Amino acid sequence: MDKEREIMTVAQVAEYLQISEVTTYKLVQDGRIPGFKIGRHWRVRKEDLREHIAKLAHGEHL
Repeated sequence: MDKEREIMTVAQVAEYLQISEVTTYKLVQDGRIPGFKIGRHWRVRKEDLREHIAKLAHGEHL
């Protein structure tokens, strides 16, 4: 049984959202998707991403 990943890479977020990695990277870098850096690498908490999507679905502009 696969344990769901709590922390996602930009590539995993892109796959999850079905958008390109380049677009995902720009959105994370611009703060439009909640993320954080570990060294030079961006990471996104899955729970933060889900909350962000829920807010967008309810018409909140972030």
